[in-house]
Amino acid sequence: MRHLLNAASRIASLTAIFGLALADSALAQDFGDEAFIAERTVMVVVIILFASAILVFTRWAKQGKSLFVRKIPGIDAIEEAVGRATEMGKPVLFIPGISDVDEIETIAGISILGRVAAIVATYEAPLMVPTRYPMVLAACQEAVEQAYIEVGKADAYNKDSVRYVAGEQFAFTATVNGMMMRDRPAANIYMGGFFAESLLLAETGNAAGSIQIAGTARPEQLPFFIVACDFTLMGEELYAASSYLAKEPLMLGGLKGQDFFKMLIIISIVFGTALTTFGAGEWFKEIFNVP
Repeated sequence: MRHLLNAASRIASLTAIFGLALADSALAQDFGDEAFIAERTVMVVVIILFASAILVFTRWAKQGKSLFVRKIPGIDAIEEAVGRATEMGKPVLFIPGISDVDEIETIAGISILGRVAAIVATYEAPLMVPTRYPMVLAACQEAVEQAYIEVGKADAYNKDSVRYVAGEQFAFTATVNGMMMRDRPAANIYMGGFFAESLLLAETGNAAGSIQIAGTARPEQLPFFIVACDFTLMGEELYAASSYLAKEPLMLGGLKGQDFFKMLIIISIVFGTALTTFGAGEWFKEIFNVP
């Protein structure tokens, strides 16, 4: 515990220096040449708390301490879906969204693809990954190849399992729907950013009799996936899924640090609401009144 406290104090000191440097360079423009803007002290405290939480949880994960992460049923069902595909001799279809690689949802989908590909390689099931953009194609090929290498199945990797389909939204959708009806994949996994094509894909997969697992951070598309798919990852579950699957210290530390900070925000909101309700919240609001 003493070592942990020492590490946390060092982290806090470094973060404070970094925060002060930011305050001096980026924020002092509105306040002349002041080295430290007292009115924005709360921002330095927030930066220290957030960075320290992530680094401390990352350190715990590296030390092998058990960090609780809520189970995500959709992710737990992936291995079962791949096993079903293996038994039936049918492929697993994975769609990493239809956005380009500069979208965070696409990056999350590709990260999940790497974990799914490792399971597929272990079970020796066929894999199909249609993509819409060339950069996404290259990233997906790299993720799948690396997954096959990690599980010792490099020879089983087929570069054509990840393919470029079409650059136009509904041309892509029509092609993928045709693949679903011809190849009848045992499992369809949709992870990433989706738009108007979400219901078309999900309904076609449902008609083909596939197990369907979807995940997106776009609330306007979630109802379609919830109705037509067996499991749906909603909102932030998409981003947490890669950490949930990988169990890597850096990813777990980031996830737990963000959760810890969200809890502090919720407590602050509840506490501030209670104070304001009883007419004693002016001092608390002033703390967060950053000019």
